[in-house]
Amino acid sequence: MKLPRRFFQPLAIGAPEPLRALPVRLERMIHFIPPHLEKMRAKVPALLGEVDVVLGNLEDAIPADCKVEARRGFIRMASETEFGRTGLWIRMNALNSPWALDDLVEIVGAVGAKLDVVMVPKVEGAWDIHYVDQLLAQLEAKHGLSKPILIHAILETAEGVKNVDEIAAASPRMHGMSLGPADLAASRGMKTTRVGGGHPEYKVLSDPVPGYERRASQQDLWHYTVARMVDACQANGIKAFYGPFADFSDEAACEAQFRNAFLMGCAGAWTLHPSQIAIAKRVFVPDPAEMAFARRILAAMPDGTGAVMIDGKMQDDATWKQARVLVDLDDLVADRDGRPGASV
Repeated sequence: MKLPRRFFQPLAIGAPEPLRALPVRLERMIHFIPPHLEKMRAKVPALLGEVDVVLGNLEDAIPADCKVEARRGFIRMASETEFGRTGLWIRMNALNSPWALDDLVEIVGAVGAKLDVVMVPKVEGAWDIHYVDQLLAQLEAKHGLSKPILIHAILETAEGVKNVDEIAAASPRMHGMSLGPADLAASRGMKTTRVGGGHPEYKVLSDPVPGYERRASQQDLWHYTVARMVDACQANGIKAFYGPFADFSDEAACEAQFRNAFLMGCAGAWTLHPSQIAIAKRVFVPDPAEMAFARRILAAMPDGTGAVMIDGKMQDDATWKQARVLVDLDDLVADRDGRPGASV
């Protein structure tokens, strides 16, 4: 465990000072690009006005014989593109793979000044974060980078979920975490081949009533894990994200899963297909009616103390904080999407 006095000290001589707080950035969708495909890289400039984060995927879904080309393709894409306000991330290969070390060494060396976040797959404990943290500091020092590259962990093993609190607190580089439902399902021995979303056999039944058919209600397989992840992230000042939803043909189910995650406290989700970008834009913003009510709360309680009645409902310090969350997010969305804000 790092002592509090040393927590924010650079881990290499010449490395930039770790951040004390995350940059305030809108990250409704983390859009995945397979950078070994030139036709996909060519679409990136047009995406910059549509997505909040572009991520070059080097891990799952990239064939083993394309790993090196994916890394090189990402470097070309990053070198040739000005990303402006759009975040640039990579998902590196797993730390136990033969590609992981070169992913960091080559990419940070070539385009580290443009790279915002490294997503680390299959994180199982704080030790994985400590390794990447130290290596990034050494590379930043070697290449004279002026800002630290942040770390984002994917929760996709049972051990990782068990150690989620320690992972969230492992480093000042921690940006956040994402749920990785497919690998996590395998790690837990869950009996499903779905990637994200619910399952028709995970349900509860209504009580039997003579003469009536019993009603079934499908439940959320990921509720527990998302709740644990959100608590760990929020307690440590970092962000939680829903991961992939792989059934591109079922936009309604994707939207429902994204909305559940948003209501529970997630900042965004992965988008693997262009159709999911629009879903994330609809979901990861406050509801207009609730937003209007939140602004009324803040207007009625400018200093956030006391209690007032609005439409017959009592509002106090706690509901002021809830309203503040919605208003701050709405202002970020307004700024990013170029519409007038209405801060209170």
